[in-house]
Amino acid sequence: MQACHLSSAPALASPRAPYAADPVQSRGRLVAEPASPSRSVFQRDRDRIIHCTAFRRLAHKTQVFVPHEGDHFRTRLTHSLEVGQIARSLARALGLDDDLAEALALAHDLGHTPFGHTGEDVLDELMAPYGGFDHNAQALRIVTKLERRYAVFDGLNLTWETLEGLVKHNGPLLQTDGKVSPRYAKRGLPTAILEYNAIQDLALSDFASAEAQAAALADGIAYNAHDIDDGLRGGLIDFAQIGKVDFLRGIGGEVAALYPELEPVRAIHELVRRLITLFIEDAITESRRRLAVSGVASVEDVRGHRTPLIGFSTAMASAGTSISVFLFERMYRHRRLIRIRDRAGIIIRDLFSRFLFSPELMPAEWARAAAKSGTGETRLARLVCDYIAGMTDLYAIAEHRRLFDKTPELRLSAPETQESD
Repeated sequence: MQACHLSSAPALASPRAPYAADPVQSRGRLVAEPASPSRSVFQRDRDRIIHCTAFRRLAHKTQVFVPHEGDHFRTRLTHSLEVGQIARSLARALGLDDDLAEALALAHDLGHTPFGHTGEDVLDELMAPYGGFDHNAQALRIVTKLERRYAVFDGLNLTWETLEGLVKHNGPLLQTDGKVSPRYAKRGLPTAILEYNAIQDLALSDFASAEAQAAALADGIAYNAHDIDDGLRGGLIDFAQIGKVDFLRGIGGEVAALYPELEPVRAIHELVRRLITLFIEDAITESRRRLAVSGVASVEDVRGHRTPLIGFSTAMASAGTSISVFLFERMYRHRRLIRIRDRAGIIIRDLFSRFLFSPELMPAEWARAAAKSGTGETRLARLVCDYIAGMTDLYAIAEHRRLFDKTPELRLSAPETQESD
């Protein structure tokens, strides 16, 4: 696929579409609350997410690099803000509720562990005897149980629409015949989702709203584009390597032709901004086509449709796949990052085993909760998992240093065998 020049036409908001989620018609909150005189229910959800503790902790949770490697690399927080901007742009162009789309984008990473996907993989392995670990299920636990801010309920008491989007933004969890969707076929649905669904039915066999689908698409756009940005700036990949991806070579060639003497830092930004624009404009065009062909006339029609209505064209989806494959092979498996991931895994394993054996070593609030959990090993393991999953990278390192004589060094620039006392 050939790159194209950035569009000069403004991305004007479309009128609210009939298939958009309507805050006035929301299915409501688990615990009834008085309406706000100045904000819609979806605006309140977004604001509660921004102000919650778990959202603030994203500032010190790794996207790809560890935070203290440099001030300009992305964290889970900056990534979430960027996803929110893209989701809002998509929603406005498609006539969707941009507050709901933004709320879902901002909340989508709340359940992530310290140390990126390494933390999630290790916790999932450690929790295998106790139901496993899944970051989407953990996000649901956070917003329905673990956040303790309000006088009359645990969690954030978000609307049904936000909760369903948080759980199903990547598609239904159950098939129409009741069987588990393919991505959960081997392990089954996470316990946290099943437990909450028994309290408030999230219609797990239906698709989520178009707003949730837009948020999921925005995550993919931001993830690929910004990992290329961070990888180039961090020296893990270079322009010669990305030139091996046809789609990226076309965009890079356009930048080089327009600005032959451009300094590298500006060339990187020009590449990334064009990449994001191409994906957004393709998603808007393709989603409008799908929505028109489908004939959906309500948000319930969107939920009942058996294929996603917000997505990329076949050509752009293929380009996205090629970028993902490139990043996996050339960046995520880079020896310097693998070394960090291995060391981060040691920290997670050590903390889990120590707290499971000696829960009194956790902070007082968590130690009291462990004492109340009785002798049930599964309940204790889930409590320890909640505590570790909520840690920032820096706090996990600090806790390891408090409890162990040696803590692995996680800097990219650290020597191969270096450890700190």
